[in-house]
Amino acid sequence: MIKTDIQNLLSREQIEFYINNGFVKIDNVLSKNDLTELQSIINDAMEAPANLSVQTDKKGGAYYRVLNQKVNLWRDHQGIAKFVLDSKLASIALKLSGSDGIRLFHDHALFKMPGDSKPTPWHQDFPYWPMNREAGKKALSIWIALDDVDETNGCMKFLPESHRIENLKPINLAEPANIFEQSSSVAIPKNSPVTIRMKAGSCTFHHGLTFHFAHSNTTDKPRRALVIIYMPDGTTFNGKNHIITDGLNLQKDERLQGELFPLLAK
Repeated sequence: MIKTDIQNLLSREQIEFYINNGFVKIDNVLSKNDLTELQSIINDAMEAPANLSVQTDKKGGAYYRVLNQKVNLWRDHQGIAKFVLDSKLASIALKLSGSDGIRLFHDHALFKMPGDSKPTPWHQDFPYWPMNREAGKKALSIWIALDDVDETNGCMKFLPESHRIENLKPINLAEPANIFEQSSSVAIPKNSPVTIRMKAGSCTFHHGLTFHFAHSNTTDKPRRALVIIYMPDGTTFNGKNHIITDGLNLQKDERLQGELFPLLAK
């Protein structure tokens, strides 16, 4: 399925770029056949009623205008699970993070709907995740483009070196605060944001603390992406509410493991 030669996908230079900047682009991580399959599967998964997956907002809602999102599709759809649980993708995350093992936290489909979407404001991901601080050094996401992306339909921008900034609060994406004002007491890197245009089937990996932003979608088609959040093996629960962990009766500092958080690579 996914290309088998990870060494051809991920060079030493790319690993060093990720370590230094908090993100990296990898072209053509999916074959043409994989891309076609995933494009079809994700459309079906987004339209199907949610069972174990979760739709985060309804059409017309404030969050929906930013992102039409469905979380943990792998639990409802075997076709999505094949990609989300793929050990080769997880092995890239393992190499980039320097972890001893990589577990799945969750997946989510992120569709920016056409015409009426809003930009995704600058934010970090890690403040939303119910993980103790130690995981913040290594948790990361893959963002797989299922359509060609540029500034017209919702490509992302990253702020290099911002993954070194900790202890910020999560941003309300529907009614955002300015993360740069929140972080005024710390030294923000003086780098210019980097815009990442990609062909469908390519991806980025970004650190959970890296500042990132996505343009609005001004085209007449949805901009589709599959995102998989990875965490280092041994990550523990910080006790805070989260759509994935609510109702699991987890105790503070308990390890996030088991069938809901499978080990994908080591």
